[in-house]
Order: sequence, then C-alpha cells, then structure tokens
Amino acid sequence: MARSRSRTRGQYLTMLLGILVLLLYLFPVFWMLSTSLKTRSDVFSIPPQLFPSPVVLGSYIESVLQSPPVLRALLNSLVIASGTLLLTLLLGAPAAYGLARLRLRFTVVITLVLLLAQMLPTINLALPLFVIFTEAGLVDTYLGLILANTALAMPFAVIILRPFFLSVPGELIDAARVDGCTPFGAFRRIALPLVMPGLVTVGALAFVTAWGEFVFGLTLATSEQMQPVSVALNRFIGQYGTRWADLMAVATTAALPVIAIFAGLQRFIVGGLTAGATKE
Repeated sequence: MARSRSRTRGQYLTMLLGILVLLLYLFPVFWMLSTSLKTRSDVFSIPPQLFPSPVVLGSYIESVLQSPPVLRALLNSLVIASGTLLLTLLLGAPAAYGLARLRLRFTVVITLVLLLAQMLPTINLALPLFVIFTEAGLVDTYLGLILANTALAMPFAVIILRPFFLSVPGELIDAARVDGCTPFGAFRRIALPLVMPGLVTVGALAFVTAWGEFVFGLTLATSEQMQPVSVALNRFIGQYGTRWADLMAVATTAALPVIAIFAGLQRFIVGGLTAGATKE
C-alpha cells in the first residue's frame, strides 16, 4: 500500500515537472502571440502586460495582409520549402535504399560522413555555395535556394530513412524481382509504400527546416523579391528601434504552417523518429 502511494506521488511529481517544463518552453511562443496583439504603446508598458488589453489586430492587418513584401516573402518560403521537400525525398529515398540494400564496402564510412556533414554549421556551407552558385547563375533564384536547403537536409534524410529500408524484409524484394520487377520497380512498388511513415517524417522535417532557414536566405537571395520570410523579419529591426508588435505579428504568421504540420502529422513524425532510431 505504502509502495503504491509512493509510486502515485512520484507520478504526480513527474507530471508536475513535465507541465512546468512545458510552460517554460511555450512561454516565448505565448509572449510572441501576446505582443503581436498589443498596441505599440502597450508593448513598452511598465510593468509589462501579460495579456493584451485591448486586443488589437492592427499589426496583422498592416504588416501582413496589407504588406506586399511580407506576402511575397511568405510565398517565397512556401516555394522554397515545398521544393526542398520534394527534392529531398526524390534524392534521399534512393540514396537511403542503396545504403540499406546494396552491399557497399564503405557503408559505415559513408554513414559517418553523413553524420559529420549534419553537424557542420550552415555558414560553412553558405560561403562556398555562394561562390559556386554565382558561377552557375543560381544566386537569387528559387532553384539555388532549393538546392542549398536540400544539401542541408539530405544527410538527415538518409540517416533517418536507411533504418526504415533495412526493416523491409529482403524476401519481399526478392519475390518482386522473381515476378519480373526491375531493381527500381522493386524499390518503387515494394519498398517505398512500406516506409511511408519515414517519408512523411523526412518530408515534414525538410519542409520545416527550409521554412525557417535564415543563413542561405540571407546570402543566396540578394534581392528583397527573393528573400524568404525568415530574412524578411529583419526589416522590422531598424536603426532607431524595433517594431515589436509588427515583428511578432509576422513571426506568428510565419509559425502557423510549422504548427499546422506538426499538429497534423504528429503521429507520423514521432513514430517515424522513434522507429528510425531503433530499426538499425
């Protein structure tokens, strides 16, 4: 009985600790939303207002809905993130399948190189890519930004997808080959449908990474017409001060697609990450 009470007390304490950590983690998000709904004078009120009173939508109307540069930046981010998602899956899935199914001599070395590439700071890639893309005429283009973000997402995609392909029974692939499938046909008709949770996970994370990427957007998009929304946020930080309410309104709007993706695909993403971590 005493052991049961102790266990229940421990569960409550763990739950309380989890709630406290969650509140601390979400407080910046709450403050961003609260600031975006305040008047410009209330933003600097002392003591600070925790909840906006009155609630105003002026920053959303002026800085998002009636601002063509911000709408263009949101469209740019959508194009870049969608293109990165598609290209990452298009290249990452065959690469992971090859590392999982082909008897390569240097699979371990290649996987280690991918892990190391994943750890490189983005700025280390941005400068060489800027030089290469300048020669290729890809600076300030959607294609250049999609390629750069895909290069950033590819190591992660291969590392996540490889364990999924390893979990596909080899007998299914062999049976498909016996029935007349080509190697690519077995990959497309048998392996890909079985690793759909992994594809959803990688696609969602590639989209979110490209949506919030800043360094490539700053270095490879030299005109305001091509800059993503992560770079457009800088326009609200001026020499004589920061327009906090407008900045937070745009930031909240930019966060909505990310929140929607994680809310809608939470089951796939969490399941995909945990499965990818254990199916080696």
